[in-house]
Amino acid sequence: MRPAASGGGPVTTKRPKDRKDRIALAGAELFCERGYHGVSVDEIAAVVGISGPAVYRHFPNKYAILVHATREVVGALLAATADPQATTTQDILDELLTALAGVAVSKRRVAGLYQWEGRYLTPEHQREFVATLDTLVGRLVGPLRELRPDLTAGQAALLVDAALSAFGSVSTHRATATGTEQLLTRVAWTLLRTEAPQLPPQRHATPATTPVRPASRRELLLSEAIRLFHRHGYHAVAVEDIGRAAGMQASSVYRYFPSKADLLAAAYYRATDRLTGATTAAIAEASDPADALRRVVQAYVAYAFGQSDLVAVYLAENNNLPDEDRHQLRGAQRSHVEEWVRLVGTVRPNLPVADARVLVHAALNVVTDIGRLGRFDRTSGYDAQTARLALAVLRA
Repeated sequence: MRPAASGGGPVTTKRPKDRKDRIALAGAELFCERGYHGVSVDEIAAVVGISGPAVYRHFPNKYAILVHATREVVGALLAATADPQATTTQDILDELLTALAGVAVSKRRVAGLYQWEGRYLTPEHQREFVATLDTLVGRLVGPLRELRPDLTAGQAALLVDAALSAFGSVSTHRATATGTEQLLTRVAWTLLRTEAPQLPPQRHATPATTPVRPASRRELLLSEAIRLFHRHGYHAVAVEDIGRAAGMQASSVYRYFPSKADLLAAAYYRATDRLTGATTAAIAEASDPADALRRVVQAYVAYAFGQSDLVAVYLAENNNLPDEDRHQLRGAQRSHVEEWVRLVGTVRPNLPVADARVLVHAALNVVTDIGRLGRFDRTSGYDAQTARLALAVLRA
């Protein structure tokens, strides 16, 4: 309440009606930029222009902001696909894809919640999130199967997942192109028209096997750290947890790594070295640019599926690296993307570089998401099908 005005009683400052949504949006953008654990309520409040305590008038805690923001993202997708106006099956599907591309681009700064920050949701909210996404997938599977009766429900769902992943890729980078929405819509159509994927047979439970433990203590610590970081997130894992998993005291961990951050940095350098090596070997073995592009895609699929924990940590925990390491490793990530862009440009010389960059990010995200969702894996022999989907994106 402000002091009394000269002509009468006190003047009351009204809160904006959309303040709760503004808080959630600010939180979502910061979560995607710096990670859920790297953001405080006070920092969210500062972006909105209010005090920290004022946030608690709308949300009981930071977690409630994450839940609300996640609901806002999937809610926008559902709203965009709720009532298509087209009449023919093809036009309905085109309307839905165009709408989703528009939402993806307009919300690119917060759409990353779906991929990594959602792991911080409780099981109850994760089930809600998955159910909502299932509804979204179903809205596309229906018309797709009408258009392509050769597809089973599972095959159609996988192609829709790939198309949604291509849309979601804009949240993983800052590259732009003229007509990005139209380009992403073409990518989605290309994926939905690809050859029907052969899904793995239903798996039966098999006896658990004991993984081979590295002989080196340093390697054992790094292996357990990567596994725990992937399963629980970097901030939820303590050095004591890593030591316990490796059968050591926490004090022993520090003989090999000065801090938990050094363990994370070591994981990143490991991932970068292996990816660079696989890419370099693929290009060296190629007979021409088209063959090089095919081999590079196949190498990335093999890398992503064969070292899924390492890849997940590599993609999700970047914001938790020490500043110097983060700067250096981001340079390596950009170099990897630009190598793909160069190959795509060589194979498709008339394609603008900006478009090629958007396509590369979409292809990488399709591979990552298919591996993350567990549709295919390296043991089932379906690596080639994932590589085919990624190549289809690059040729869109």
